[in-house]
Amino acid sequence: MVQSRGEMRPLVLLPGMNCTDDLWADCGLGDVLAPALDERSVSAQVDRLLAELPPIFVLCGLSLGAIVAMALAAEAPGRVERLCLISTNAKAPTPAQHESWRAWAERISAGETPAELQDEILPALLSADALAHRPDLVRRTRQMGAATSASTLDAQLAMQGTRVDLRPTLRGIRIPTLVISGIRDAICPPEFHHEIVAEMPNARLANVDGGHLLPLERANVIGEAIRAWHTSEPWLTNAPRRT
Repeated sequence: MVQSRGEMRPLVLLPGMNCTDDLWADCGLGDVLAPALDERSVSAQVDRLLAELPPIFVLCGLSLGAIVAMALAAEAPGRVERLCLISTNAKAPTPAQHESWRAWAERISAGETPAELQDEILPALLSADALAHRPDLVRRTRQMGAATSASTLDAQLAMQGTRVDLRPTLRGIRIPTLVISGIRDAICPPEFHHEIVAEMPNARLANVDGGHLLPLERANVIGEAIRAWHTSEPWLTNAPRRT
């Protein structure tokens, strides 16, 4: 479905695991819809979003939020006018990832907090430059963990465990898609995003100098990219395009 000139669909933003809508606060995106990710499977989260969101919307997600966005777009492509995927991975989880999520769930059950677990992975969430020179971003990343309840993070960990290889389904998604990769992303490196763009017939790739939490670390760049993607004429091609 193609957007008419002057018509703006609602912008829906899906955060990553153990993140809140503060992730997008400095991107200058105006009024947005920011649903929580708190179901225990990807399919249940997709079903809930489809039940609660407007009939047609534009969809942007980061990390786990982008995984949910890909699954939703594959399930109901007529509901999504445009798609933006940031810092993400379409492949099935590895055994090491499953074990890590199980360990975190056990630690939450034993009384550790999402904030304590967030502290543990700060070097994976932010680039070395941000960790060294942006104490405000370090504080906000910790605060997102502190603002996430133990039950929500436990549900997100369970959701992670239900992920599957989405690459075969991406081939059928013809929605205009912007894929944004952080060149210093330790969790989802650039090659993950190259694979996504290679599978999608109407996807473009943008590389940004930053770590995993790009909307936090490079808010101006990400905000400008999302605004341009949201308002420009949609593209339709027969082959992936890179910028």
